Amino acid sequence: MAAPPDEESLESRINRATNPLNRDTDWSSIHAFCDKLNNDWRGNPQLATRLLAHKVQSPQEWEAMQALLVLETCMKNCGKRFHSEVGKFRFLNELIKVVSPKYLGSRSPEPVKKKVLELIYSWTLALPDEAKITDAYQMLKKQGIIKQDPELPPDKMLSLPPPRAKNTIFEDKEKSKMLSRLLNSSHPEDLKAANKLIKEMVQEDQRRTEKVSKRVNAIQEVNESVALLTQLLQEYDSKTSSPSNAELLQDFDTEDSDEALAEILQATII
Repeated sequence: MAAPPDEESLESRINRATNPLNRDTDWSSIHAFCDKLNNDWRGNPQLATRLLAHKVQSPQEWEAMQALLVLETCMKNCGKRFHSEVGKFRFLNELIKVVSPKYLGSRSPEPVKKKVLELIYSWTLALPDEAKITDAYQMLKKQGIIKQDPELPPDKMLSLPPPRAKNTIFEDKEKSKMLSRLLNSSHPEDLKAANKLIKEMVQEDQRRTEKVSKRVNAIQEVNESVALLTQLLQEYDSKTSSPSNAELLQDFDTEDSDEALAEILQATII
C-alpha cells in the first residue's frame, strides 16, 4: 500500500522529481521535496544533500539536470539551515567531483558541469556568510577549471528575502526620534534620559562592530587554513614527507571532517 503523500520519504520524492523517464519538469514533485524539508527538519538536510549529490553525479544528463533544478529550488525556498548544509565541504566536494577532470569531469555532460558552476557562483554572490562556498569557487578558479565567472540571467540569481534593516545609531528611526524629542526638551529629566539613551545606542553599536570583526577574523582564518592545507597537500608525499607534516595534516581541524576538507582540495588539483 502506497504511503500517504505527506508521509512519503525524501528518497521517494527525489526519485520522482529526477526520474529520467519524466518528459517534462515535475514541479509538483520538486515542491513536494522542498515541502518535506521545510516541514520536518529532523536529519533531513543531511539526507537531502546526500540524495541530491548522488543524483547530480548521475551519468544520465536529464537525471542530473533535474537534480540540479531540485537543488536550486531548495536553495531558494528552504532557508538558512539548508544553506548551511550545502555550504559544508562534504557536499561541496561532491559537486566539485562533477566538474573536476580528476574525478567525474571527463565524462560529465557539459550542460551539467555548466549548471554546477553557475549554481556555485550564484551562491557566492547571494550567501557571502557561507565562506566555504566562496573558498571552493576560488579554488576552482585557481586550478583553471573556471576560466571566467559565469553570466547569470536575472532569473537565475538566488533571490533571498531582504535582510532586516541594520539597527545602527543613525538608522534606528524610533530611537532617533525619541532622542531628538528628549534633546529638544527643557526638562532636566529628559536631558538625563537623552544622555542615557545615547550611551545605550553607542554600546549597541560597539557590540555590533565586535560581532562583525569576529566574523571577518573567522573568515580570514578559514582562508588561511585552506591555503595552508592546499600547500601541504601539494607538497605531501607519503613516502618522503616528514612525520611533522603528516601529523599536521592529520591534526588539522575544521568544522567538518578533515577527510572531507582534504578531498575537496585534492579534487581541484589537476
